[in-house]
Amino acid sequence: MKSEYLHRILTARVYDVAIETPLEPAMQLSQRLDNNVLFKREDLQSVFSFKLRGAYNKLIQLQPAELARGVICSSAGNHAQGVALAARELGVRSVIVMPELTPTIKINAVESLGGEIILHGVTYDDAYDQALKVADEQQLTFIHPFDDPEVIAGQGTIGMEIHRQQSGMIDAIFVPIGGGGLIAGIALYIKSLSPDIKIIGVEPEDSASMAAAIEAGQPITLNDVGTFADGVAVRRVGDETFRICSQLIDDIIIVDNDEICAAIQDIFEETRAIVEPAGALSVAGLKRYVSKTGVTGQTLVTVNCGANVNFDRLRHIAERAALGEQREALFAVEIPEQQGSFMAFCKAIGKRNITEFNYRYQDANAANIFVGVELRRGNEEREEILTSLKNAGYPVIDMTDNEMAKLHIRHMVGGPSPGIDHEHLYRFEFPERPGALLAFLTAIGNNWNISLFHYRNHGSDYGRLLAGVQVPDAELERFRQHVDDLGYPHTDESDNPVYKMFLA
Repeated sequence: MKSEYLHRILTARVYDVAIETPLEPAMQLSQRLDNNVLFKREDLQSVFSFKLRGAYNKLIQLQPAELARGVICSSAGNHAQGVALAARELGVRSVIVMPELTPTIKINAVESLGGEIILHGVTYDDAYDQALKVADEQQLTFIHPFDDPEVIAGQGTIGMEIHRQQSGMIDAIFVPIGGGGLIAGIALYIKSLSPDIKIIGVEPEDSASMAAAIEAGQPITLNDVGTFADGVAVRRVGDETFRICSQLIDDIIIVDNDEICAAIQDIFEETRAIVEPAGALSVAGLKRYVSKTGVTGQTLVTVNCGANVNFDRLRHIAERAALGEQREALFAVEIPEQQGSFMAFCKAIGKRNITEFNYRYQDANAANIFVGVELRRGNEEREEILTSLKNAGYPVIDMTDNEMAKLHIRHMVGGPSPGIDHEHLYRFEFPERPGALLAFLTAIGNNWNISLFHYRNHGSDYGRLLAGVQVPDAELERFRQHVDDLGYPHTDESDNPVYKMFLA
């Protein structure tokens, strides 16, 4: 297997459109982590991602008759731009099927490269099925985003460059995993020449499809995937990429969205470039690996795979980066509703910077406050603050890892509303497109009263909202079935302690 792919990688035709991206030292991160950290800057490609390598290598290998008929792919982003660019360079027609919720910036980017856009369906799977249908109807050649030997070989040229660019020893290469084409290509080349170099995949915790496949012993389809790191939001890895990865990669590290946001900030501080969430995945994984293993003095490489990020999303990224870096902790604290209580609380916190403080009068005896505190020593200091507050007699809840608190409650502190009975609280996700909020409200229907509502646009492909609905006990089972039937990803937050403290 390795020898066949090694030949494919060595003869891959990518440099008609791609550049050999630099392998840059990350000086600040290296000093902080006590390791030699190097960034492979695939965000510097002309389409701001590595995807043009595999796309062009696939197209250039097609027979003239296949090229003449034109090509088609399904994608909501980087693969679409890679295929459109490759087709333009070769002078052939390209058709790109994208979900209807695709952001305008990505549609415009593909159109500027000469791609014909078909918007179809809500999810990538809808677009994929439609692309196969159109390919059959119009006799177009379908270009798979990852599960194709020529695509894998094209991405493998990144491994070839890393191996050539770093003259000294490399201990590990961290690679983001979506469908698996990138890590499969890199692993094939590196393990052929230097099998002692570790190849470590990194996946978000809400779309860890390769980790699930390896655990199951075969590719499986996830019921849902998160959309924050949309460049790697793949429900099922490829058959060929799984076959390769199950034999060659050394480990998979799972990270959360806050860690990804912190990694985006790390990369910005090193390079002054802003990468997309998927583009920061490998850095997040490297940091977790170093924290978990305690390694020092090693040479660790990350593949920064892309920088196609919506500007509107930066607000959310900046807000969550401090949490991911363990530079901020969030607490819900009950303090006496009396003069001087704020000052007493601040003394209990000590000489630390308070980053956020939300309060509204709601009771004559006690006040519930939402407070953020800057950390200098990460989780160790967070535990110290918790202990200090408890020893001072304050009832306190650590909300640092509470998703509802971070997304919604911090913007809603206002106290319980009197006269609200039988309220049930749900978090929903829905496709972020024109009219989506109205469509959601229509789907909820008029059978039950909405008693609480919070929605905030985060510049993502999916919107997230918090809704309180009054449902009598006799109708609760019917309501829950109705919510399930809506088809929107949702979480029942009715028993969340933060809800009970601030809103119930």
